[in-house]
Amino acid sequence: MIIIDMNQISLASLMMDLNMRKSNEVDESMVRHMILNSIRMYRQKFGKEYGEMVIVADGMNNWRKDVFPNYKVKRKKNREESSIDWTEAFRIIGMIRDEIRDNFPYKVVHQDGCEADDSIAHIAMSTQEFGRYEPVMIISADGDFKQLQVHKNVRQYSPLTKKFVVEKNPKLELANKILKGDSGDGIPNVLSADNCFVMGIRQRPVTQKRIAEWADINNMHDEVKRNYMRNKAMIDLSEVPQGMKDEILKAWHEDNGKDRSQLLNYFIKNKLRNLMECITEF
Repeated sequence: MIIIDMNQISLASLMMDLNMRKSNEVDESMVRHMILNSIRMYRQKFGKEYGEMVIVADGMNNWRKDVFPNYKVKRKKNREESSIDWTEAFRIIGMIRDEIRDNFPYKVVHQDGCEADDSIAHIAMSTQEFGRYEPVMIISADGDFKQLQVHKNVRQYSPLTKKFVVEKNPKLELANKILKGDSGDGIPNVLSADNCFVMGIRQRPVTQKRIAEWADINNMHDEVKRNYMRNKAMIDLSEVPQGMKDEILKAWHEDNGKDRSQLLNYFIKNKLRNLMECITEF
Protein backbone atom coordinates (compact mmCIF):
# COMPACT_ATOMS: atom_id res chain seq x y z
CA MET A 1 0.00 0.00 0.00
CA ILE A 2 1.14 3.54 -0.82
CA ILE A 3 -0.14 6.16 1.62
CA ILE A 4 0.19 9.75 0.44
CA ASP A 5 0.20 12.71 2.83
CA MET A 6 -2.17 14.85 0.74
CA ASN A 7 -1.69 18.06 2.69
CA GLN A 8 2.06 17.91 2.36
CA ILE A 9 2.19 17.38 -1.40
CA SER A 10 -0.60 19.96 -1.84
CA LEU A 11 1.17 22.68 0.16
CA ALA A 12 4.45 21.89 -1.58
CA SER A 13 2.75 22.24 -4.99
CA LEU A 14 1.05 25.47 -3.95
CA MET A 15 4.25 27.08 -2.64
CA MET A 16 6.22 25.98 -5.70
CA ASP A 17 3.62 27.58 -7.96
CA LEU A 18 3.64 30.85 -5.98
CA ASN A 19 7.44 30.98 -5.99
CA MET A 20 7.72 30.26 -9.71
CA ARG A 21 5.23 32.98 -10.58
CA LYS A 22 6.46 35.34 -7.82
CA SER A 23 2.84 35.85 -6.81
CA ASN A 24 0.66 35.59 -3.72
CA GLU A 25 -2.44 34.58 -5.69
CA VAL A 26 -3.05 30.86 -6.06
CA ASP A 27 -3.45 29.51 -9.60
CA GLU A 28 -6.08 26.80 -9.19
CA SER A 29 -5.36 25.08 -12.52
CA MET A 30 -1.62 24.91 -11.96
CA VAL A 31 -1.93 23.64 -8.38
CA ARG A 32 -4.37 20.95 -9.55
CA HIS A 33 -1.95 19.88 -12.28
CA MET A 34 1.01 19.74 -9.90
CA ILE A 35 -0.84 17.76 -7.21
CA LEU A 36 -2.13 15.22 -9.71
CA ASN A 37 1.23 14.89 -11.39
CA SER A 38 2.85 14.18 -8.00
CA ILE A 39 0.32 11.43 -7.34
CA ARG A 40 0.95 9.96 -10.79
CA MET A 41 4.70 10.05 -10.21
CA TYR A 42 4.50 8.19 -6.88
CA ARG A 43 2.15 5.59 -8.33
CA GLN A 44 4.63 4.98 -11.13
CA LYS A 45 7.58 4.87 -8.74
CA PHE A 46 6.12 2.60 -6.07
CA GLY A 47 2.92 1.05 -7.44
CA LYS A 48 4.43 -2.17 -8.72
CA GLU A 49 5.98 -3.03 -5.35
CA TYR A 50 3.45 -1.53 -2.93
CA GLY A 51 0.12 -1.80 -4.73
CA GLU A 52 -2.99 0.28 -4.00
CA MET A 53 -2.82 3.96 -3.21
CA VAL A 54 -4.54 5.73 -0.32
CA ILE A 55 -4.78 9.55 -0.23
CA VAL A 56 -4.96 10.96 3.31
CA ALA A 57 -5.80 14.56 4.25
CA ASP A 58 -6.16 16.59 7.44
CA GLY A 59 -9.64 16.78 8.93
CA MET A 60 -11.11 19.78 10.73
CA ASN A 61 -11.40 20.17 14.53
CA ASN A 62 -8.09 18.55 15.49
CA TRP A 63 -8.55 16.55 18.72
CA ARG A 64 -5.09 17.60 19.98
CA LYS A 65 -6.24 21.20 20.38
CA ASP A 66 -8.84 20.06 22.91
CA VAL A 67 -6.12 18.32 24.92
CA PHE A 68 -3.43 20.98 24.43
CA PRO A 69 -4.81 24.35 23.17
CA ASN A 70 -1.33 25.67 22.27
CA TYR A 71 -0.78 22.92 19.71
CA LYS A 72 0.46 24.52 16.44
CA VAL A 73 -0.74 27.92 17.63
CA LYS A 74 2.21 29.71 15.98
CA ARG A 75 1.33 28.28 12.57
CA LYS A 76 -2.08 29.89 12.74
CA LYS A 77 -0.51 33.22 13.74
CA ASN A 78 2.05 33.02 10.90
CA ARG A 79 -0.68 32.37 8.34
CA GLU A 80 -2.77 35.26 9.63
CA GLU A 81 0.23 37.55 9.11
CA SER A 82 1.04 36.12 5.66
CA SER A 83 0.27 37.97 2.43
CA ILE A 84 -1.10 34.71 0.99
CA ASP A 85 -4.88 34.24 1.14
CA TRP A 86 -4.78 30.96 3.08
CA THR A 87 -8.57 30.70 3.20
CA GLU A 88 -8.63 30.57 -0.58
CA ALA A 89 -5.59 28.28 -0.70
CA PHE A 90 -7.19 25.71 1.59
CA ARG A 91 -10.48 25.99 -0.29
CA ILE A 92 -8.68 25.00 -3.50
CA ILE A 93 -6.74 22.19 -1.82
CA GLY A 94 -9.97 20.86 -0.30
CA MET A 95 -11.76 21.06 -3.64
CA ILE A 96 -8.99 19.10 -5.40
CA ARG A 97 -9.03 16.51 -2.61
CA ASP A 98 -12.78 16.02 -3.18
CA GLU A 99 -12.27 15.82 -6.95
CA ILE A 100 -9.79 12.99 -6.41
CA ARG A 101 -12.26 11.24 -4.09
CA ASP A 102 -15.06 11.52 -6.66
CA ASN A 103 -13.18 10.73 -9.87
CA PHE A 104 -10.05 8.67 -9.23
CA PRO A 105 -9.56 4.97 -8.42
CA TYR A 106 -7.98 5.72 -5.01
CA LYS A 107 -9.30 5.60 -1.48
CA VAL A 108 -9.42 9.05 0.12
CA VAL A 109 -9.46 9.34 3.92
CA HIS A 110 -10.43 12.74 5.33
CA GLN A 111 -11.56 12.13 8.88
CA ASP A 112 -13.01 14.96 10.97
CA GLY A 113 -11.09 15.50 14.20
CA CYS A 114 -7.92 13.84 12.91
CA GLU A 115 -4.72 15.07 11.36
CA ALA A 116 -3.43 13.23 8.31
CA ASP A 117 -0.67 11.93 10.63
CA ASP A 118 -3.26 10.12 12.75
CA SER A 119 -4.97 8.46 9.81
CA ILE A 120 -1.74 7.56 8.04
CA ALA A 121 -0.26 6.06 11.20
CA HIS A 122 -3.31 4.04 12.17
CA ILE A 123 -3.91 2.69 8.65
CA ALA A 124 -0.23 1.69 8.46
CA MET A 125 -0.25 0.09 11.92
CA SER A 126 -3.44 -1.82 11.18
CA THR A 127 -1.69 -3.59 8.28
CA GLN A 128 0.97 -4.94 10.65
CA GLU A 129 -1.37 -6.74 13.08
CA PHE A 130 -2.83 -10.20 13.53
CA GLY A 131 -0.32 -11.93 11.27
CA ARG A 132 -0.89 -9.38 8.49
CA TYR A 133 2.36 -7.75 7.42
CA GLU A 134 1.62 -5.73 4.30
CA PRO A 135 4.39 -3.64 2.71
CA VAL A 136 3.57 0.05 3.24
CA MET A 137 5.21 3.11 1.69
CA ILE A 138 4.39 6.46 3.31
CA ILE A 139 4.95 9.49 1.06
CA SER A 140 5.73 12.31 3.48
CA ALA A 141 8.68 14.28 4.84
CA ASP A 142 7.13 14.38 8.34
CA GLY A 143 9.65 13.12 10.90
CA ASP A 144 6.85 11.90 13.19
CA PHE A 145 6.48 8.85 10.96
CA LYS A 146 9.95 7.59 11.92
CA GLN A 147 8.33 5.98 14.97
CA LEU A 148 6.38 3.67 12.63
CA GLN A 149 9.59 2.05 11.49
CA VAL A 150 9.33 -0.26 14.50
CA HIS A 151 7.33 -2.22 11.92
CA LYS A 152 9.88 -3.62 9.46
CA ASN A 153 7.44 -3.48 6.52
CA VAL A 154 6.68 0.24 6.92
CA ARG A 155 8.93 2.56 4.92
CA GLN A 156 8.90 6.30 4.22
CA TYR A 157 9.91 8.43 1.25
CA SER A 158 10.35 12.20 1.50
CA PRO A 159 8.96 14.31 -1.38
CA LEU A 160 11.24 17.16 -0.22
CA THR A 161 14.61 15.40 -0.23
CA LYS A 162 13.65 12.73 -2.81
CA LYS A 163 15.19 10.16 -0.46
CA PHE A 164 14.00 7.39 1.81
CA VAL A 165 13.65 8.37 5.47
CA VAL A 166 15.52 5.77 7.51
CA GLU A 167 15.56 5.57 11.30
CA LYS A 168 17.78 2.86 12.80
CA ASN A 169 16.31 3.13 16.30
CA PRO A 170 12.68 4.32 16.06
CA LYS A 171 11.90 3.59 19.73
CA LEU A 172 14.77 5.79 20.91
CA GLU A 173 13.88 8.47 18.36
CA LEU A 174 10.33 8.62 19.72
CA ALA A 175 11.47 8.63 23.37
CA ASN A 176 13.88 11.52 22.74
CA LYS A 177 11.31 13.53 20.81
CA ILE A 178 8.80 13.20 23.64
CA LEU A 179 11.40 14.51 26.10
CA LYS A 180 12.66 17.31 23.84
CA GLY A 181 9.29 18.36 22.44
CA ASP A 182 8.64 19.71 18.96
CA SER A 183 8.94 23.48 18.57
CA GLY A 184 7.45 23.35 15.07
CA ASP A 185 4.20 22.04 16.55
CA GLY A 186 4.36 24.27 19.63
CA ILE A 187 5.17 21.38 21.98
CA PRO A 188 7.72 22.40 24.67
CA ASN A 189 10.25 20.05 26.21
CA VAL A 190 9.38 18.31 29.45
CA LEU A 191 11.12 20.98 31.57
CA SER A 192 9.06 23.83 30.12
CA ALA A 193 5.55 25.17 30.67
CA ASP A 194 2.66 24.71 28.25
CA ASN A 195 2.69 28.37 27.19
CA CYS A 196 6.43 28.94 26.77
CA PHE A 197 6.21 29.36 22.96
CA VAL A 198 3.09 31.51 23.17
CA MET A 199 4.68 33.83 25.75
CA GLY A 200 8.15 33.77 24.18
CA ILE A 201 9.69 32.18 27.28
CA ARG A 202 13.02 30.47 26.77
CA GLN A 203 12.89 26.71 27.36
CA ARG A 204 14.96 25.09 30.08
CA PRO A 205 17.54 22.87 28.33
CA VAL A 206 17.15 19.09 28.40
CA THR A 207 20.63 17.57 28.72
CA GLN A 208 21.80 14.11 27.68
CA LYS A 209 22.42 13.37 31.36
CA ARG A 210 18.75 14.10 32.11
CA ILE A 211 17.62 12.01 29.14
CA ALA A 212 19.62 9.05 30.44
CA GLU A 213 18.18 9.54 33.93
CA TRP A 214 14.62 9.68 32.59
CA ALA A 215 14.93 6.36 30.78
CA ASP A 216 13.02 5.24 33.88
CA ILE A 217 9.91 7.43 34.11
CA ASN A 218 9.90 6.89 37.89
CA ASN A 219 12.98 9.14 38.10
CA MET A 220 10.88 12.12 36.98
CA HIS A 221 9.36 14.43 39.56
CA ASP A 222 5.64 15.20 39.25
CA GLU A 223 5.84 18.28 37.01
CA VAL A 224 8.23 16.65 34.55
CA LYS A 225 6.10 13.49 34.51
CA ARG A 226 3.02 15.59 33.82
CA ASN A 227 4.78 17.34 30.91
CA TYR A 228 6.05 13.99 29.65
CA MET A 229 2.47 12.70 29.46
CA ARG A 230 1.44 15.96 27.71
CA ASN A 231 4.11 15.42 25.05
CA LYS A 232 3.45 11.72 24.68
CA ALA A 233 -0.20 12.42 23.93
CA MET A 234 0.80 14.93 21.24
CA ILE A 235 3.71 13.04 19.63
CA ASP A 236 3.22 9.30 20.08
CA LEU A 237 0.92 8.29 17.21
CA SER A 238 -0.30 5.24 19.11
CA GLU A 239 -1.93 7.65 21.60
CA VAL A 240 -4.72 8.66 19.20
CA PRO A 241 -8.05 8.20 21.07
CA GLN A 242 -9.65 4.82 20.38
CA GLY A 243 -12.83 6.40 19.04
CA MET A 244 -10.76 8.28 16.46
CA LYS A 245 -8.93 5.07 15.49
CA ASP A 246 -12.25 3.31 14.93
CA GLU A 247 -13.52 6.15 12.72
CA ILE A 248 -10.30 6.18 10.70
CA LEU A 249 -10.54 2.46 9.93
CA LYS A 250 -14.24 2.78 9.15
CA ALA A 251 -13.54 5.57 6.64
CA TRP A 252 -10.68 3.59 5.10
CA HIS A 253 -12.74 0.42 4.66
CA GLU A 254 -15.83 2.25 3.41
CA ASP A 255 -14.09 4.23 0.64
CA ASN A 256 -13.29 1.74 -2.10
CA GLY A 257 -12.28 4.38 -4.61
CA LYS A 258 -13.99 4.82 -7.96
CA ASP A 259 -13.38 2.92 -11.17
CA ARG A 260 -11.37 4.55 -13.95
CA SER A 261 -14.34 5.38 -16.17
CA GLN A 262 -14.63 8.99 -14.99
CA LEU A 263 -10.99 9.96 -15.53
CA LEU A 264 -11.21 11.02 -19.18
CA ASN A 265 -14.20 13.32 -18.68
CA TYR A 266 -12.54 14.79 -15.57
CA PHE A 267 -9.31 15.52 -17.47
CA ILE A 268 -11.24 17.12 -20.35
CA LYS A 269 -13.39 19.22 -18.01
CA ASN A 270 -10.35 20.57 -16.17
CA LYS A 271 -8.23 21.05 -19.34
CA LEU A 272 -5.49 18.69 -18.13
CA ARG A 273 -4.09 18.23 -21.63
CA ASN A 274 -0.54 17.40 -20.59
CA LEU A 275 -1.65 14.83 -18.06
CA MET A 276 -4.11 13.31 -20.53
CA GLU A 277 -1.13 11.96 -22.46
CA CYS A 278 -0.29 9.73 -19.47
CA ILE A 279 -3.82 8.99 -18.21
CA THR A 280 -3.06 5.26 -18.01
CA GLU A 281 -0.44 6.01 -15.35
CA PHE A 282 -3.10 7.13 -12.86
